[in-house]
Amino acid sequence: MIPIKTRQEIEYMRAACRLASQILDEISTMLCPGMTTKEVDLAAARLMADAGCRSAFLGYKKFPGNICISLNDEVVHGIGSHRRIQYGDIVKLDIGVILNGFVGDTAATVPVGEVPEEVQKLLEVTENSLYAGIEKAREGRRLSVVCAAIQDAVEQNGFSVVREFVGHGVGRHLHEEPQIPNYRTAGATAKLKAGMTLAIEPMVNLGKAGVMLLQDNWTVVTADHTSSAHFEHTILVTKGEPEILTWREKTSSKLKAG
Repeated sequence: MIPIKTRQEIEYMRAACRLASQILDEISTMLCPGMTTKEVDLAAARLMADAGCRSAFLGYKKFPGNICISLNDEVVHGIGSHRRIQYGDIVKLDIGVILNGFVGDTAATVPVGEVPEEVQKLLEVTENSLYAGIEKAREGRRLSVVCAAIQDAVEQNGFSVVREFVGHGVGRHLHEEPQIPNYRTAGATAKLKAGMTLAIEPMVNLGKAGVMLLQDNWTVVTADHTSSAHFEHTILVTKGEPEILTWREKTSSKLKAG
């Protein structure tokens, strides 16, 4: 069953998502060459503590970090370490917080300095595919319409959608029903209803779609070691336009903030 949130639960979701997006914005502005990914993780932990929330990731299935920090060919689930960020890196920041028992979940890929033209296009296409999916997330539509919109936006630009990891429902738990692939799936999918809160998150590779798991049993990298990008918003399905709960002032979305 896909949870339908009450009015009070939606307000809790709005508050948690607002904090997650604010922390993502603050961390994004801190990134600079020479900074270690562990320093990024600890900075996020301090911001969460100051805001009165806690990490939704730390300890989840024994995950050791406060946020996920993935560089360049790392797709998702990177762990903060002594690795230093270099000029020209792209840094994926995936941030989940818990506030009043509800989860806010969001992610973005941030370039540190100038990046190659094809990598900049990868970032733009991935973010645009996220908004293409969000625009389709309307009451009465099948979830498959959202998934297809993301895939089309990616593949018409020559990039590849990661298949092994998908978006998901979110609320009282980090991962709720439904699973939200970033590609078409066979068979009927759920109809969207007002009150559903969904974390939509395309993961897109510059090269082929294949990925591998590193020896830390968390960090996922592209099999061909080309760059990968990741963007995510938590949204609310409404009677009208979808509401982006993790709206960020620095995003370029064409949709309205809630």
